Amino acid sequence: MEILPDAASLATKLKNTLIQYHSIEDGEWRIAKKTKDATVWRKPSEEFSGYLYKAQGVVEDITNRVVDHIRPGPYRLDWDSLMTTMDIVEKFGENCCVMCYTTAGQLWNIISPREFVDFSYTTQYEEGLLTCGISLDYGEVKPNFVRGFNHPCGWFCVPLKDCPDQSLLTGFIQTELRGMLPQSAVDTAMASTLANFYSDLRKALKT
Repeated sequence: MEILPDAASLATKLKNTLIQYHSIEDGEWRIAKKTKDATVWRKPSEEFSGYLYKAQGVVEDITNRVVDHIRPGPYRLDWDSLMTTMDIVEKFGENCCVMCYTTAGQLWNIISPREFVDFSYTTQYEEGLLTCGISLDYGEVKPNFVRGFNHPCGWFCVPLKDCPDQSLLTGFIQTELRGMLPQSAVDTAMASTLANFYSDLRKALKT
């Protein structure tokens, strides 16, 4: 198991990786799911044998409030229907931490509950914010959970130019669920999870 990382160097590397994903040409993405709240695309990941997913949609709130609901903190557990527990393991300042969280089973429990230990970092990006993360091989796995692994992932949130009280939220997610799972089940779950993330977030911001 790893020791805790050098937070500053990992944060810089993570931010640069996410900015690189954000610059991938539109033609490289294939649509995976489209709803009234968001569009989800995917392309083969360069980190593992699965997919890198891109999700995008407009959220009707200011950037800071949107990101406060996404990053590790008191809001996330209240609205994210997939997340069942979240604990901050270590803090490296106000915008940087290691967290451990668990997720519910999916697809009638074909995908059993998962546990993740992630390094999380939130920083300025253009006129808005980027909150990003990557999993660490750290600590013992909880009983009855499978340890999943998030390859570099994150959410860019910027105000709409013509309507600054609304935000464009763009996510890049590549989760390795691990365990003996059919790839088709993983793909179905990932696209649906990302679309639901937007609808759950919109409802939470209205309250």
